[in-house]
Amino acid sequence: MLNSFLDSLIDNGDLYTEALGETAAMVGYSLFFSTIIGLFLGVCLVVLRPNHIYANKTLYHLLNTSINIVRSVPFIIILIAIIPITKWLVHTTIGVKGAIVPLVFYTAPYIARLIESALLEVNPGVIEAFQAMGASRRQIIWKVILKEARPGIVLGLTIATIGLIGATAMAGVMGAGGLGDVAIRYGYQRWEPDVMYVCVIILILLVQLMQSLGNRISKKLRKH
Repeated sequence: MLNSFLDSLIDNGDLYTEALGETAAMVGYSLFFSTIIGLFLGVCLVVLRPNHIYANKTLYHLLNTSINIVRSVPFIIILIAIIPITKWLVHTTIGVKGAIVPLVFYTAPYIARLIESALLEVNPGVIEAFQAMGASRRQIIWKVILKEARPGIVLGLTIATIGLIGATAMAGVMGAGGLGDVAIRYGYQRWEPDVMYVCVIILILLVQLMQSLGNRISKKLRKH
């Protein structure tokens, strides 16, 4: 079995390299846009809640409910349901570009919740101390809440990245490319199990790498 695995790795090296590049592109672009949206939503979820610096009960419940609704929809359904939006935004529904829009829709609310959890870990006493010193609400957000929550934010983004890697593999069902697409087209449809095994191992290695990197960065931030 090991020999057949190595043969597949050598014979299809270019295929795996291309698929890995497509997966990296999907994860990279999706994570970038999802982090921007998720960070904004996560901060809003914290500062709009009752007794916080921008307390607004109506806006908080509206945002909270909307995020819960989107998060409750499985990725495969989002992938199909927003096809018109995807086509309007990127003019295609297949390939790497076609996968980025649904990946952002799927990941941004998830990141928002992870950011919210990290920000809520900040000691309220620290916020109150800065308020007593006359810090503006914007300064409290950027220089207190976000700064203090950096280790938790990094760990949250690490979890989101790992989830994105899994979602890109699922997006292969819709012809998005990447390792998931190779595993389905070659490993399943052409019944070449060695190809599927290689793709699975590459995905496992990617997850391990991302988790180790995230843990290391978070640990370093905690020391500072």
